[in-house]
Amino acid sequence: MKYLAVTAVMGMGVFFLFSCATAGNIKANPNMVADINPVSAGTAEAELDKTFSQKLVKAEIEAIFYPRLNSVALKFRHQGVTYRQFWDLAARMNFITALERYKSDYADRNLDTKYQRTRAIYGKSKGRVEWETFKFSKNHVAFPVFQLGYRFREGKPFFVTLMLSAREETDSSDSSTPMDSQQISMYFTRAQADELAKLFDQPYLLGLINIKPGQDQEGTAEQNSGIEYEEW
Repeated sequence: MKYLAVTAVMGMGVFFLFSCATAGNIKANPNMVADINPVSAGTAEAELDKTFSQKLVKAEIEAIFYPRLNSVALKFRHQGVTYRQFWDLAARMNFITALERYKSDYADRNLDTKYQRTRAIYGKSKGRVEWETFKFSKNHVAFPVFQLGYRFREGKPFFVTLMLSAREETDSSDSSTPMDSQQISMYFTRAQADELAKLFDQPYLLGLINIKPGQDQEGTAEQNSGIEYEEW
């Protein structure tokens, strides 16, 4: 009996600690939809500026869903540096809405060739970026603005996300000089942007972790309709 009593008390203690830890995670990350590790959401393609050239180069982007943050990180390499752009739910919804507006302007032949007018014509979002030059080098973090617009390149219009430069975040234990993150444009054809929009879709992401829309830990989930591609 004494052994059973001690076992029961220990079990209650473990349950209490687990409950506190989980509650702490939710409190620390109010957007969390599940207390599980990141999962791959798929891949998409985009065009990036080619170094020392006016041409664009195709890049593969890996989308990684972070349930604890309810955020999607776009992982890619550019000019020898590995980047992870984090898009939270609000930013992803802005992306999908901006793409719908762009496709409408595209279909109506209502596009302006002056990039200074169009670089943020569909709005902007606050984001997060992490980067490192080598696999085991320091992980740098900054919180840039993502602008949503379009631009003509090589005689063709592209839907564009422009990540502005931002000063690196540091703490008191880091004695190194803060860096500025690079300004990076991602150029998408409508078909490429459609593929990324699918990976940004909240019901799709929740399905990856077997959670039905509306049943996540926060009790809410946005539903986004698919976007069809139409040739101009």
